[in-house]
Amino acid sequence: MRSAFDFSVGIGYNIVMDIYAVSDLHLSINNPKPMNIFGVAWENYLGDIERSLRGVKPDDLVLIAGDLSWAMTLDAATPDLDYIGSLPGIKVITRGNHDYWWKGIGAVRAKLPSGVYAVQNDCVKFGNVIVCGSRGWSADDKSEDGKRLFARELLRMEMSLQAMEKQRGEGDKVIFMIHYPPFNARFDDNEVTALFERFKVDAVIYGHLHGKDCRAKRYLVKNGIPYYLTSCDKIDNTAVKIEFDKPNGCK
Repeated sequence: MRSAFDFSVGIGYNIVMDIYAVSDLHLSINNPKPMNIFGVAWENYLGDIERSLRGVKPDDLVLIAGDLSWAMTLDAATPDLDYIGSLPGIKVITRGNHDYWWKGIGAVRAKLPSGVYAVQNDCVKFGNVIVCGSRGWSADDKSEDGKRLFARELLRMEMSLQAMEKQRGEGDKVIFMIHYPPFNARFDDNEVTALFERFKVDAVIYGHLHGKDCRAKRYLVKNGIPYYLTSCDKIDNTAVKIEFDKPNGCK
């Protein structure tokens, strides 16, 4: 598997494909973990996700923003990666906080099945859509370690966007895929949202948030950029279609 850094997939289209997103699959194919212990939203959630993807065409993109597998090692995660590979469309993944098996990007890419691409502080281009990706960190973590990790992840996100700038052409659309929410629970502007604005990102998808009591919006526009929450239990286990021309507002 080739590195996604400065990597362009030779697919000849100009946003005629559809783009979908879903995150936090928390797979455990070979060692099943009953996700319904976390609530009724997780009952048969994979079946629901699969049904929502039935209309996905081979050249459509499916973006999965982290927390892919409960596995602790890459070998243990292989059946889960194979499951992702079996889903329709071209899949692009990035790392979540529970992806302990994800150690080095080179090893991860070597294990990926055909049609699955991994981004980590870099990007991959399909036609005139560029997908950037990084894990991020909680904007609400104000501990000393939290502030250090947030600053480190901010630099990594900038690396991803700098890689994108080398490939971006006129009319290209840029999606940034991050696992952690890019803002705090009040949706305040911060260094991450400023970074996305500086690089003129066209859409952001993120996950990580779960449960009926978490402060979250499925769709939010900040300073002209649409932000999509894609944690599967927060989107009714139905993949979200990413659109660049939605009206300002949230739902």
